[in-house]
Amino acid sequence: MTEYSLHSAIKDWYSGSGDALEVKVDDFIIDVLRGELLIEIQTGNFSAIKKKLIKLLPNNQVRLVYPIAKLKWIVHVSRSGEFVRRRKSPKKGKLTDLFYELVHAPSLIKDRNFSLEVLLIEEEEIRCNDGRGSWRRRGASVKDRKLLDVFDRIVFEDSRDFLEFLPKELDGYFTNKVLASKMGISVRLAQKITYCLRKMGAISIAKKKRNELLFQLS
Repeated sequence: MTEYSLHSAIKDWYSGSGDALEVKVDDFIIDVLRGELLIEIQTGNFSAIKKKLIKLLPNNQVRLVYPIAKLKWIVHVSRSGEFVRRRKSPKKGKLTDLFYELVHAPSLIKDRNFSLEVLLIEEEEIRCNDGRGSWRRRGASVKDRKLLDVFDRIVFEDSRDFLEFLPKELDGYFTNKVLASKMGISVRLAQKITYCLRKMGAISIAKKKRNELLFQLS
């Protein structure tokens, strides 16, 4: 399966009157064309669409739409496709999860023709215990992802918009550890955030203290 139902459902939900779907632009098929705005929906793996966006941006306004599952339901089916059980996933997606993907293409936000829109959604994930999936899912493979609802939508148009992620109480220099503590996230995620903000030009490295980088607002 090259495209889950989630992609098609978001495309249908997102498109409005006057929009055109599956339009060819510069040798590429675009999900939604809204006037002069090209809208691409990516449910994961920013690195897979990065080259396409880079080629489109010089002559087009492009918006990348990315969903994050604020609420997820896990549905298990048998190998024959019969329903087994349904449960709520304990994992709740947050807006900061964006950086797990954005880290693959943070410089795009510096392009005046680029914008990014995050949808916080309710999603249903269909799994089958066929032994072909990730060890994290105990071998269960993901057969489909479905859109149930959209809770919110947030648009980022330039690097200043991303400064909203930084806690207001940050004063002067800060490290990844300090940022992680203030935001209540892992140091690993804080590192991805500061990497992205640096590539956007929103923050810069002020100096290095022992083995830690100290950042400041640009």
